[in-house]
Amino acid sequence: MYKAVIGLEVHCEIKSTSKNFSGSPNKYSLIPNINISPIDIGYPGILPVINKYATKQALKTALALNCTTPKYLSFERKNYFYPDLPKGYQITQMYNPVGINGYLIINIKGKDKKVLIHDTHLEEDTASLEHYQNYSLIDYNRCGVPLLETVTEPCLNSSEEAVAFLEAYRNLLLYCDISEARADRGQIRCDVNVSLMKEDSKELGTRVEMKNINSFIKVKSAIECEIKRQTEILNKGGTIEQETRRYDAETDTTYSMRKKEDAIDYKYFTEPNLPPIPITDDFIDEIKKEIPRLQYERLNTYIKEYKLQEKDANTLARNKELSDFYEQTVSLGADPIESSNYITGQILAYLNKDELSIKDIFITPQMLTNLLNMQKKGQISSKQTKDILNKSLEEDKDPIELINKLGLSQITDKDTITEIINNILEENPKLINDYKNSKNVLGFIIGQVMKKSNGKANPKLTNDILVEILQNK
Repeated sequence: MYKAVIGLEVHCEIKSTSKNFSGSPNKYSLIPNINISPIDIGYPGILPVINKYATKQALKTALALNCTTPKYLSFERKNYFYPDLPKGYQITQMYNPVGINGYLIINIKGKDKKVLIHDTHLEEDTASLEHYQNYSLIDYNRCGVPLLETVTEPCLNSSEEAVAFLEAYRNLLLYCDISEARADRGQIRCDVNVSLMKEDSKELGTRVEMKNINSFIKVKSAIECEIKRQTEILNKGGTIEQETRRYDAETDTTYSMRKKEDAIDYKYFTEPNLPPIPITDDFIDEIKKEIPRLQYERLNTYIKEYKLQEKDANTLARNKELSDFYEQTVSLGADPIESSNYITGQILAYLNKDELSIKDIFITPQMLTNLLNMQKKGQISSKQTKDILNKSLEEDKDPIELINKLGLSQITDKDTITEIINNILEENPKLINDYKNSKNVLGFIIGQVMKKSNGKANPKLTNDILVEILQNK
């Protein structure tokens, strides 16, 4: 039997107004080659300037990944020729990245796993290429965009673990507002390294790399496909060649792009136009204050303190805006489980139906809390709560205003309900004898109370008062 060993290299574009080393706009556009400057396309005599905001965001990611950050910031030139790299080199970080030796905890089937981070470093993105049968086109809009590359140790052992890490990492980026991380726009991409080793072995197998996979579903399929391919070769007594392969989703196969006998010599050297910049403790402390409570911490709170089911806890913690809405609702005094039920149920269904964000709805945490408190006090039933919440979402109305307008608040005054019951029994004295012979008549009397009160009498209180009256009679 073989054990899969997987390492990931995740590239993510940082959200900023300008590019990493130039003042060109950093924004997505379907119109090619409009967000460019002489620096981006490598004109002679260019001088790059470090984007302070992108650097801060890169350091924030490193800190959120529990990495050790450097005392000073430096960049290197990575030299290689390819059409999408107009300067003939890429400005990156080789020897002094923004973060090293970190980790990110993921949850797989209820169990925690610490995924070790080798490093995360800041660099510039390349141009994008569109390949046709006889020619290729280059769009330089992406060239120079701040790019964060995070490299894991080879410590993942299945496609499920790899996807769980990617989802947790993407959520970390969204939580910290580092990136939109949209795969459909190429803002997050992944290189996957897969090898197989015998279960009882301590030596890693030969690594095969798969480049530029742009969706989590494809990452999962590519890993499973490559594990199957390597297993078949090893079972037949063959050997795995070190190479770079590409995954074809249409045929669910991987095919060789190039052999990789040795590591490529990129001839790294210090970027001469960007002097080292000190990273002060005060700057790091400032960044730490901007990091919110992250997904893993919230998930533990929801399960251990609020006693939520794991599925509901994951649903809430997966999205920061939804999680913030939930936590604000609970902080205002709403029951954690009831709040979760309504947010993950009706509210989320409404959002998904119209592809909305929680920020797009009229209802606030305070409004939801007020509604749930009315239900808790018995002023409205659970069915009324659901109906009012749906109506509030559809009509952008305050739930309490709707309750008052529609006159839906329940009667919880004991004297009022007692008077209604007595009037019914006086009009129908036979009901008292019927109750003595059969307790089934209780439901009929409660129905009459609801009819007399236009459905406003609190059912539980009505039942308790009625039983007490009938037993005394």
